Amino acid sequence: MTTYTPPKVWTWGAENGGEWAKLNRPIAGATHDKDLPVGEHPLQLYSLATPNGVKVTVMLEELLAAGHPAEYDAWLIKIGDGDQFGSGFVEINPNSKIPAMRDHETGSRVFESGAILLYLAEKFGAFLPASGPERTEVLNWLFWLQGAAPYLGGGFGHFFAYAPEKFEYPINRFTMEAKRQLDVLDRRLGESKYLGGDHYSIADIATAPWYGRAIQDKGYPGAGDFLSVHEYTNVIRWMDDISSRPAYQRGAIVNKTWGEPHEQLAERHAASDFDKV
Repeated sequence: MTTYTPPKVWTWGAENGGEWAKLNRPIAGATHDKDLPVGEHPLQLYSLATPNGVKVTVMLEELLAAGHPAEYDAWLIKIGDGDQFGSGFVEINPNSKIPAMRDHETGSRVFESGAILLYLAEKFGAFLPASGPERTEVLNWLFWLQGAAPYLGGGFGHFFAYAPEKFEYPINRFTMEAKRQLDVLDRRLGESKYLGGDHYSIADIATAPWYGRAIQDKGYPGAGDFLSVHEYTNVIRWMDDISSRPAYQRGAIVNKTWGEPHEQLAERHAASDFDKV
């Protein structure tokens, strides 16, 4: 077993970052000038169908399905090509992560997926109770997800699926935490239909693309068996409910460029775009 001894001062080298070494860097800011396209709708989304991106497109499709005037343009950001480091994108999100959104009706820029969900819920008065204990419970679980998901993605997912070498310690460390978090969800969903209570909310919309997909073994190859996801029966029931919603199914394919052809819609500018899939 090779033992790594950290240097006194860390320096950035081309070997840092594994598969993403060509994109990862220890500084912020734009790497190139590139304006973002702008469509005809007030809401302009710049994203990719990762779990964080899917949160927002599902929310927008749910708003439209509920009759809210939430028409939007969804533009593809190819993070493998470094689009997130273009000057136009960095102007919206200085953290260079998808998703990012402009609301040209209010002049607002919105970044961080949880912030976008909260912004849209408050803008349209939907999927978030206006007051009371259930509103607080929804926000509890929304912020739980925002803090928890990096352990599933950047922790478990990275070392289980993407790291250039397999190391027992980090895989064990993040597997334990991923399973603990699934147990947290399973216990909650054993006492409540949805995370916030009796009603579907932004907490569910945020969590389903992460932990719901993990339960359906649609995240990292082999992870379903490794995590024994069949044990979390309440999460399975909840995700079966959510993934059967037509708006969820539409939102899950927006800005997606991999998988089966009927699961891909690289850009979305009108409801009729789904007819082309």
